[in-house]
Amino acid sequence: MDSLEVMEIGRQGLIVFFKVAMPLMLIALAVGLIVSLFQALTQIQEQTLTFVPKIFIIFISLIFLMPFMISTLSDFNEELNKRIVDIGRGNDE
Repeated sequence: MDSLEVMEIGRQGLIVFFKVAMPLMLIALAVGLIVSLFQALTQIQEQTLTFVPKIFIIFISLIFLMPFMISTLSDFNEELNKRIVDIGRGNDE
């Protein structure tokens, strides 16, 4: 295994990380923006108002996004395992 293969695996790992994490981060960003606009318009400065809706929405979206996340991570894991087997076969020849 040369350095190019290691770099490619690292690049694919980062892409998978962003595929899995980005939807939840964008949802949290949108909910935070909506709550902060609501707080600015109503002048309510309650600290728990920012956390409770965000936690609830992220939990619900995590339930809905879990199949996508699992399939993405599973596909990456299968591809990584195939590369490991191919490296092992290359050393045996």
